[in-house]
Amino acid sequence: MSTVAALALVPAGAAFAAPGGKSCDNQNNNTVAKLLACVDADGAMEHLEALQAIADANDDNRAAGTSGYEASVDYVVETLEAAGWDVSIDEFPYTYVGPSTLTQLTPVQAEYETGPYTGSGPGDVTGTVIPVDLQLGLGNTSTSGCTADDFAGLDFSGPADIALVQRGTCPFADKALNAEAAGAEAVIIFNQGNDTTDARNGLIVGTLGGSDIVGIPVVGASYEQGVALSQAGSTANIFVPEPESRPQKNVIAEKTGVNDDNVVMAGAHLDSVQAGPGINDNGSGSASLLELAENLSKLEPQNTIRLAWWGAEESGLIGSEEYVAELSQEEQDRIALYLNFDMVASPNYIFMVYDGDESGWLAPAGVPIPDGSIEIEKLFESYYTSVGEPYDDAQFSGRSDYDAFIRVGIPAGGLFTGAEVIKTEEQEAIWGGTAGASYDPCYHQACDTIDNVNEHALDVNIDAIALAVLAYSYSTESVNGVEGVKVPGGLRLPEPAGPEGTIGGNAGGLDPDLVGEDGHHHGPHETE
Repeated sequence: MSTVAALALVPAGAAFAAPGGKSCDNQNNNTVAKLLACVDADGAMEHLEALQAIADANDDNRAAGTSGYEASVDYVVETLEAAGWDVSIDEFPYTYVGPSTLTQLTPVQAEYETGPYTGSGPGDVTGTVIPVDLQLGLGNTSTSGCTADDFAGLDFSGPADIALVQRGTCPFADKALNAEAAGAEAVIIFNQGNDTTDARNGLIVGTLGGSDIVGIPVVGASYEQGVALSQAGSTANIFVPEPESRPQKNVIAEKTGVNDDNVVMAGAHLDSVQAGPGINDNGSGSASLLELAENLSKLEPQNTIRLAWWGAEESGLIGSEEYVAELSQEEQDRIALYLNFDMVASPNYIFMVYDGDESGWLAPAGVPIPDGSIEIEKLFESYYTSVGEPYDDAQFSGRSDYDAFIRVGIPAGGLFTGAEVIKTEEQEAIWGGTAGASYDPCYHQACDTIDNVNEHALDVNIDAIALAVLAYSYSTESVNGVEGVKVPGGLRLPEPAGPEGTIGGNAGGLDPDLVGEDGHHHGPHETE
């Protein structure tokens, strides 16, 4: 029977009553009521504390290619094996670029915190800094470096010229490629400074959209550093080390169902950026799946459940892309759906659901949205409605780990609580928090620590995650037409209340982690 089609309508907030007197460690959480009474933010926070401790012991990050990521993988594997899951390691090729440096030599001397853009070339360049079509000050609409014309009339004929370009309008890759074509030997991309928020003023380090995009070093800088570097007579040194081959790992956990040819898959990226420990981005999604896995240890599902912790997402979705690429057509066809959880506890959150029907956006995102994705969106919307939580649409942009799945026709959906975009006064009135501040003011920064998590958002979302995985473990008929069985105890949810409509066509709902102006997670995560 169809899971979603069988939903009974009940008043919001009345759907799930916790059973009394049972130990979560000993019971089979085979009903929605039992499972949601057991999964909670406290359990997820224990995993987040472990990830924070790993970062503390490993140069304050858990980035792909580092010891912190290896320790994170070990922790996830040990936790899953202790919970009785079948665990495997999916290894994939990865090019690691180590810590980089940016030093201003004149007219002031200073060493700046920086990092290499994914896709940067290596190099050690000392030379003249050449500003490119900069617009400084509040309210600027920078298009610095977006076209070849921006470089016209500038002299890049020297042996060591450094292009200084400002964030804004177009993908980072366009800026870097245009600078390289103009003859620059290195590029600094600094933050835009068009408002007063940390997101538009702090250090910005993103991705050019893949590996080996340019052959010259490209590093990031804050707005304040960019202003200093833009002074007349500025010279600087940029160092980006030679890349190293460091194969990385996805962690895959499976619980075989009665129907092993119908796989319900959910994933979260495990790696952080080099700048910080990545506790919200994306320890929050990773910890939520671990808490779920522990509480499903005794479940005997109808459909096979497969959970994934992806590597190198912050470097351009590499782990998930490699995983899907290596699947045969038969293996791809076995996957009924994919659920993605990337940043689900942002400190200044709004609740968002990937917009499978693109109803909340002025223009389509330009990615394929497989049939069945709308039904996944509706399930999450019905859950939020059942507990009285308002929600909005996150653009279905392909900019997180679900991208590889939708591109081979696998239905997908997921949750997101926001990254660097600024919360509006309207959103503050709906979700609380602080208008004028980013959804995550510590996005991609060293302060993305255990203190950068909203436990209410985490608690709500971990229940949403658990409900979806459990429901689909019984039946995916509403998504892909494969009949299953009824959820024991029933699955009672109201019709969705509808999105709040506070995002419309702006960047607020975009996923954090990949490419595009402001659109980012992220990827997680961003390229403009």
